[in-house]
Amino acid sequence: MNHQIFRRVFVLTLTIAACFLPASCSRLGWGVLLWSTEDPPIPSGTMLPVYIRSNIDQVWVVGIPEIYRDGKKDMDKMEIPLSQFELVGGRGKARKRAEAFSPYALTYAETLQDGLPIRDNPDNSARRVYRLRTGEIIKVLAQAEGNPAISATGDPLPGEWYRVLTEDGNTGYCFSYRLKLFEHYGGPLAVVRTEQEEAEDPDLENLLTKTWSPESYGVMVNNRRLNLEELSRQWRFDPGQDTGIARVYLPSVDQTFSYTAIRPAGSRAWRFEGSSLQMSLRSDTVLAVQYTESGGALRTLLFVALPAEVEDLIIQETARREALFHNIFAQGPAFTSNNYGTISFTEAGEFNWTGFDILVPQVIPRAAAGKGRIAMDLFLGPSFQDRYNGAFSLRFENTASPREAGGPDMTVRFLYTLDSQGFRLEYVPETSLDDITVVRRASSPIVLYFFKAEGPAAFPPANL
Repeated sequence: MNHQIFRRVFVLTLTIAACFLPASCSRLGWGVLLWSTEDPPIPSGTMLPVYIRSNIDQVWVVGIPEIYRDGKKDMDKMEIPLSQFELVGGRGKARKRAEAFSPYALTYAETLQDGLPIRDNPDNSARRVYRLRTGEIIKVLAQAEGNPAISATGDPLPGEWYRVLTEDGNTGYCFSYRLKLFEHYGGPLAVVRTEQEEAEDPDLENLLTKTWSPESYGVMVNNRRLNLEELSRQWRFDPGQDTGIARVYLPSVDQTFSYTAIRPAGSRAWRFEGSSLQMSLRSDTVLAVQYTESGGALRTLLFVALPAEVEDLIIQETARREALFHNIFAQGPAFTSNNYGTISFTEAGEFNWTGFDILVPQVIPRAAAGKGRIAMDLFLGPSFQDRYNGAFSLRFENTASPREAGGPDMTVRFLYTLDSQGFRLEYVPETSLDDITVVRRASSPIVLYFFKAEGPAAFPPANL
């Protein structure tokens, strides 16, 4: 019998069963069984009358259809946990609810991965409301529309989001990639629980709720020098509790590890069963991750829990840079020099520079066009912070091969100071940089001064 025919017969059976229920005792109404019963073996999706709701015992008292009494006439009522039954109202409403529930009435799922989360919304980033154990059985209530779950490599995972119910009454959403769906018609439901799995592990629970970024991100935050290019790549360690695939994702490392469970391996330490991966908390915000490389060497990497999400840090740093540029733009937006030409800025962060021939090629490359974009992407070392307002990069377009991959770098960097008369620039060669921080002056500094241009005719219009 195919599934569609079976479900029609199933709904018809529930309707017939409802006709053989006890008529005595006043009823609260009718409802639908969400979780099958063991004795008697009543399948989920069955319509049942409700006689009592006990908030003290947290149960419903419901009627038992005659076909499930096994000839025992005195067995006409039973107790069902509140979370495993849905009170609907009248018999007609209950019948409609049972029909709507029938596609998933008999569907349950077994958890294939220890720690698989149930979330409050169908989205991998949603808050976790429950953590499943390997072999635990949950009830599928309905399929849900949600954002696709993403693997550790960034690819969508096969599967669906389902609204689910645990035996002890927790509800939420779980992605099916690490679930084994099956149908159950009543009677005993095997739920695997071991003493080890039942033991609570608050450190692991807390660890799995955090985002673990590379140690270098923590250094950026502590020094207040955020490299947006690095942050935007979202380097991280992902324990993969949704998928059973952990990932170490760094500039020089991109490794994935398939595992079946996360087990204790000492004080605040855990191993990923089925792989060489281990992790341990060195503090509440520092996580050491270890794994065996192909040559057999044990590699250890450090990750940190940042005080804010990476996306929020990017937003904050972008706003800071925009404020710095706005100060330059508001002071001009055009500046002119008898020796070095005229440079003007647009509110969108573009620049146009004419008359800079004297600076070619010592400062500005020969192939640099007279336009491009400004980036407030540099920081000042301690010895510069009292002498300069900041530093920036001018990214010139390349007249020879614009946007050509691997072409010569058209970026020129400057320290700058604003005053009431104009704009003072000092050229920053590569040797003056430590990553994105200006730490020393050039051995023979090249200093440029631009006065504020007065009126729209004082400089050529920007060709942007």
